[in-house]
Amino acid sequence: MKRSSRLLIAALCLSTSWFEVTAQVSAQPSVGQQPTGAAASGQQPGAQQPAGTGAVVAQPGVTPGTGVAVPGQPGTTAGAAPALNPASGPVNLQPTVISTFNSGLGPAVTGLKSSNQQSNGQSFTLQQAIDFAIEKNVSIRNSKLDALSADARIKEVKSSALPQIAANASLTDNVIIQKAFLPASTFDPSAPSDVSVALPFGVSYSANATVSLNQVIYSPSLNVGLRAAATYRELAQRNLQATKVTVAEQVAKAYYGVLVAVERAKLLDYNIGRLDTLFTETKALNQQGFVEKLDIQRLEVQVNNLRAERQNVQNLIELSYQLLKFQMGLGVNDEISLAEQLQDRAVDDLRPLISPDPTFRYQSRIEYSTLETQIRMAEQDIELTQKGYYPSLAAFANYGYNTGRNNFSHLVTQPWLNFGTIGLSLQIPIFDGFQKRYQIDQKRITLQKAQNSGELLRNSIDLQIRQSSITLNNGLQTLETQQRNRDLAQEIVRVARVKYKEGVGSSIEIQNAEASLREAQTNYFASLYDFLIAKVDQDRALGRLYIGN
Repeated sequence: MKRSSRLLIAALCLSTSWFEVTAQVSAQPSVGQQPTGAAASGQQPGAQQPAGTGAVVAQPGVTPGTGVAVPGQPGTTAGAAPALNPASGPVNLQPTVISTFNSGLGPAVTGLKSSNQQSNGQSFTLQQAIDFAIEKNVSIRNSKLDALSADARIKEVKSSALPQIAANASLTDNVIIQKAFLPASTFDPSAPSDVSVALPFGVSYSANATVSLNQVIYSPSLNVGLRAAATYRELAQRNLQATKVTVAEQVAKAYYGVLVAVERAKLLDYNIGRLDTLFTETKALNQQGFVEKLDIQRLEVQVNNLRAERQNVQNLIELSYQLLKFQMGLGVNDEISLAEQLQDRAVDDLRPLISPDPTFRYQSRIEYSTLETQIRMAEQDIELTQKGYYPSLAAFANYGYNTGRNNFSHLVTQPWLNFGTIGLSLQIPIFDGFQKRYQIDQKRITLQKAQNSGELLRNSIDLQIRQSSITLNNGLQTLETQQRNRDLAQEIVRVARVKYKEGVGSSIEIQNAEASLREAQTNYFASLYDFLIAKVDQDRALGRLYIGN
């Protein structure tokens, strides 16, 4: 039973993009590199994907086709930028159950909280979205079919060890009966010795019906094949698990992309509201002669730019939802909503997440354990060929009836004669022209290549772990800096507005402060998204991203 297999290590080329005023799309770096945007990631390898986007269903934003604006963050007051709800502690996606997905904020911690949003469509937490994708994603469904095919193949191999029973029947019409040449002296002693006569041997019609049974008694090759069946099943299950890990990563990144996009839309709506208020106040001051018309025009330009940016973000949100539904195995017309939202966590709370994992083993990576299984199969393939030098023994039994008549009707009216045989069949290979020898040489080379691939994979895993650790540390430092910049920018805007109302500041100063705040908010969400994605990448590198069955 010959089996050859190759390790397929899928290199996820994840792409992402961030929300710009011009809606420019930029590519997300691959695993281990520093993420640069706040767009949804996790698409199929090699595909270019848009930034965090999607169809808004019961989520903050403008519902496509309605023009209804997204409400601001609940619990905010005028003059203060909306902030993410503070975390009240670790959130387990499935209480009292260890989560099968590490969301990027520690084991069984999602970094998310209940959004308390009402929706017409089906609502999903991150864990529920992953579980749904594990059941519905087309790639996983195909991998499950491959596993079923492997089981059927295993049963096929095992069936060769069972008795093989076959029935055969034949009917022959000897149109021209073949003649045999015999010495004429056989029939006439006085005939010359060099004279032969041609006599027909056979009848016009003959029939045969036989039942045969064959049973393998000893076959080294079959024994190796039966032992390899368990390895083959294990390989199919590992391939299925590898597909689940990939899908879990894709869904998680797409889910985070939608959440960040929605929070971005909230901030834009909040900033538009503040500028509208400032615009109204400035117009009143202009009518009283305290400010110039130029100040009103500057504010109007800013408001128009923000509204254009808000529309771009809304389009990106719609695409982000479409990407998430695609990764989950849903149709584009299915309505969904997210049951969780981002939490604003202190940097000190996130710092323990970037510590190295002292319990890491290469076998934790599904790619490595799959390669180990394939190496075992390559060894068994060599053994299978070597067993071809051994003899094999089988038993057989045949029982049947036959008849032969010159009249066709006699085949039915005349009795048939029975016969039966039993015996043993021994096959001893002696010389095959060195065919098996050269086959073994080729398979040993294949085994050596697989072992070399194991060394390369270990080095690759080490590199990925170090890259993801560095990226996560950089992401945490950037997040801390951007968090501080956001707080400072909010304070600068507050002071600038107070100075303007007191008559000691200018509208240009307020506009510059508002522009700096929006940039700080954008940078904060970009760094927050990058940190979440970097944590997912680290968990993938450490083999703890998805451990479900």
